[in-house]
Amino acid sequence: MRARVAVLVGLVLALAVGACAPATPAAPSATATPAAAQPQEITLGLSLSTLNNPFFVTLKEGAERAAAQYGVKLIVVDAQDDPAKEAANIEDLIQKKVSALLINPTDTKAVVPSIQKANQAGIPVFTVDRAAEGGEIVSHIASDNVAGGRMAAEFLCKALNGKGKVVELEGIPGTSAARDRGKGFNDYLKEQCPGLEVVARQPADFNRAKGLQVFENILQAQPQIDGVFAHNDEMVLGAIQAAEAAGRTGIIFVGFDAIDDAVKAVKEGKLAATVAQQPAEMGRLAVEMAVKYLRGEKVEKFIPVPLSLVTKDTVK
Repeated sequence: MRARVAVLVGLVLALAVGACAPATPAAPSATATPAAAQPQEITLGLSLSTLNNPFFVTLKEGAERAAAQYGVKLIVVDAQDDPAKEAANIEDLIQKKVSALLINPTDTKAVVPSIQKANQAGIPVFTVDRAAEGGEIVSHIASDNVAGGRMAAEFLCKALNGKGKVVELEGIPGTSAARDRGKGFNDYLKEQCPGLEVVARQPADFNRAKGLQVFENILQAQPQIDGVFAHNDEMVLGAIQAAEAAGRTGIIFVGFDAIDDAVKAVKEGKLAATVAQQPAEMGRLAVEMAVKYLRGEKVEKFIPVPLSLVTKDTVK
């Protein structure tokens, strides 16, 4: 009997001690906030058409600074101006299950199947600088390239007093930038400056070496050239080299992008003007819009980035 009493007393004491002990912390809930809502867990894939162009290097740097500011991971891939490589790059980013894709297309049509694959995988897509002709796009971040082409045409028209023979060096066929800059330039000449005659129009693929080569051939074919508009600065800088080598003077050159070498050429008087984009701002805005969207905020379908004209009078 005494033994049974002792056991009962022991049990009572054990229960009392247990009641006074601190509670064991609960295990973390398995239903945590989704990864997309955690900024530090966001991974963005940035597919660039080429890093062999200072413009896109600056765009990349702007995106990298923004990614660091928002605390997100950024994976950058280079298509080297090859649509097939771009498709492979985007496929790889989809397999990595990035939170969103930021795409600077090499070709507006060729990129569409890749965008559609991202759509099927549930990955939101943003286009930067160049648009795509299909697929679901959350937002397009770019300058108004049509307006930029008109700006270049207006400058050239005034510089030549409304008369003369001009050459247009086009970007990569199939890109929205080449199409829109060319449209703005030619529409303005047709509507506002019919005295300027485009005597040659040829692609040089946004490339300086090709700009030099193409313009060498045009110089041989055209005895009179008063002005040149190139869809980017790389091509116009190549054209200036070709003109200098051929001893052709008095040509007014206008470019597009305001890369460092072009701004230097404006200061030196070799390049009359260049339409200034803001590639770093494009990169920053692309990352910012993607992060906002992934956090559940509304973003506009088109995010315009302002343009300006750099001339000897305005260059800093």
